[in-house]
Amino acid sequence: MSEVFMYVTCESEDQAGIIGKALVEERLAACVNILGGMRSLYWWDGAVQQGDETVLIAKTRDDLTDAATDRIKALHPYEVPCVVCLPITGGNDDFLEWIRAETGRK
Repeated sequence: MSEVFMYVTCESEDQAGIIGKALVEERLAACVNILGGMRSLYWWDGAVQQGDETVLIAKTRDDLTDAATDRIKALHPYEVPCVVCLPITGGNDDFLEWIRAETGRK
């Protein structure tokens, strides 16, 4: 079992808060960070679009990413939300153990 960061873009800080709270309450993530003030440029509907977004970073285990992705998609208003997982390859072992201890139990 290893730990990952889940990187998710949201339409607002409020929406990120709703998603983040669900992930933590349901033990799909040990912690989330919500970072506002991001501007995104992207292709959509055949043209370059621009919008203000908020980043949500969830700290979880790799074996929970499918369930967490499903939950994010159920709560997310976007047709195709950005949900990607980035492996954690090192760091504070005590913190990584905390992620393992706080996820997956109900």
